[in-house]
Amino acid sequence: MALLEILTYGHPILRKAGEPVETFDERLKALAWDMIETMHAAEGIGLAAQQVGLALQFCVVDLRGGDWTFDYELNGAANPPLELIMPLVLANPVVTAVPEPVTTASEGCLSFPEIHGEIDRPERIHVRFRDLDGGTQLMTCNGLFSRCIQHEVDHLNGVLFIDRMHRSSLTEIDRDLKRLKKQTRKQLNATS
Repeated sequence: MALLEILTYGHPILRKAGEPVETFDERLKALAWDMIETMHAAEGIGLAAQQVGLALQFCVVDLRGGDWTFDYELNGAANPPLELIMPLVLANPVVTAVPEPVTTASEGCLSFPEIHGEIDRPERIHVRFRDLDGGTQLMTCNGLFSRCIQHEVDHLNGVLFIDRMHRSSLTEIDRDLKRLKKQTRKQLNATS
């Protein structure tokens, strides 16, 4: 396993929608474990392929170790122990939101270090995805689990959390966003 570079705001690949995963092989498994190791090292709970430089419909999530409350069902089994399903790898995820209720919470992102803002998201979702072996899985979840998956699936479609952020939160972080984007562009120009 290897630590991957997490790209920051201003890198163009963060705005690129990912291509579907078509090959479920050892290379994909190696990528998954590298992404999981990278996410853990950065103390995150989710990481999308775009954040490590790949425009791919592929992300990882790990909610073990926190004191969060949520319910979930995987292929009809209600709340199996998190240790059995996490870290969770999702290829080609498709989210269907339950429209009501919508909740507001503060979100952060590994591609936006130390930047947070208030975002409205549906409380409950259904997500169909393929696992590392290419098998189709169906999950329903709420709370932070739902929010985390929605955040990562947004990444896979080139949507950033700032695109969904409350205007008041955006105003508060405007200077930080400009600084981060400028820093990222400077690094990109230096390596070109």
